[in-house]
Amino acid sequence: MPVQQEAPSTAPVAPVAPDGQPRRRLAALDGLRLFAALMVVAYHYIAFDSGAWPKSSKTLFPTAYLPASYGWLGVELFFLISGFVICMSCWGKSLGQFALSRLTRLYPAYWFAVVLVSLVVFVWPVVNEAPSWGDAAVNLTMFQDPLGVTPVDGVYWTLWLEMRFYLLFAIVAWRGLTYQRAVAFCVLWAIAAIVAEAVDNSLLSQLLLPDNCWYFIAGIAFYLMHRFRPNLLLWTIVGGCFLIGQHYLLQAHARAEEHMGHQIPSWPTVAILALFFLLVAAVSLGWTRRIDWRWLSTAGVLTYPLYLVHERIGWVVIEHFADHVPYYALLPGLVAAMLGFAWLVHRYVERPLARLLKRGMQRAVAEIRAGQPAGRTTGRAAGG
Repeated sequence: MPVQQEAPSTAPVAPVAPDGQPRRRLAALDGLRLFAALMVVAYHYIAFDSGAWPKSSKTLFPTAYLPASYGWLGVELFFLISGFVICMSCWGKSLGQFALSRLTRLYPAYWFAVVLVSLVVFVWPVVNEAPSWGDAAVNLTMFQDPLGVTPVDGVYWTLWLEMRFYLLFAIVAWRGLTYQRAVAFCVLWAIAAIVAEAVDNSLLSQLLLPDNCWYFIAGIAFYLMHRFRPNLLLWTIVGGCFLIGQHYLLQAHARAEEHMGHQIPSWPTVAILALFFLLVAAVSLGWTRRIDWRWLSTAGVLTYPLYLVHERIGWVVIEHFADHVPYYALLPGLVAAMLGFAWLVHRYVERPLARLLKRGMQRAVAEIRAGQPAGRTTGRAAGG
């Protein structure tokens, strides 16, 4: 999820109803985000060949290891939800507002996670080698992947992919998001991604994401169904995205087997992807309106910090306590502790820092528009 990830800092809110009153929050999406995050956590704690456990996961968790081996698919669910949520949150916003919302959403928790994970791995390099301080510093920019710098945590690869989605979607935000432009964006992005793959151009592939764009595009189409109504064109977009996406997903399946060190049947991969599409379709068609439990909104805001901090810190905890705590007590205890820690990060780091960052960036933009920093005067005015 690799997953925002992306998810907004508050629960998604449905479009305004005809009577002008906001519709109920889409708590079901928050539930799906939590489900995706826990899938990724299970994959890294049970199925991934991290070396943290004293024995193979198949030996320690003979029942759980097989379903956990498909947990990497939670990243694809994150991407599908991201297309839905980004289209929803961008509606009615200017390009500047869209950029500011993404900046304040992604960076505060990320900065904290990079520093924390670097320190933990530096102090306890029991599973992974500690990153150099120079590499950790580059990681703070979130541009380590394009710069060829080793990530502080392996899960951060999805963030660069999300940022490229935002860059492309900014084109629509710049012009002003409308139904027609959103549909055109979906169709043109899909065609461009196919062309990029056909001509085998690395630059175009880096920009257009031909192996992962299908989840974002389908998510946008699902949101258009939700905001307006389903039609044959939108269903065609979704269906085409599923058909092409499952092709690339089977390639990702082979890579996941390399990371796990064991092989698993491939047919459940496609079946799980189909389930993801059906679940998001249920949200878009309004079938989940009755799912409005308040705790889901809280759970939704935990997914991003949980995703950022769970992997390598969790491996350190497993390595230190696996010989002292029963495995089936250590694993759920660790997951519960990570969920609690994610809430603390959201409450006491992410939210306050996001407010400070937003105010600072708004002030900086206002000064740029005014032509000079606030509280200063030009030399001529000062001398006059």
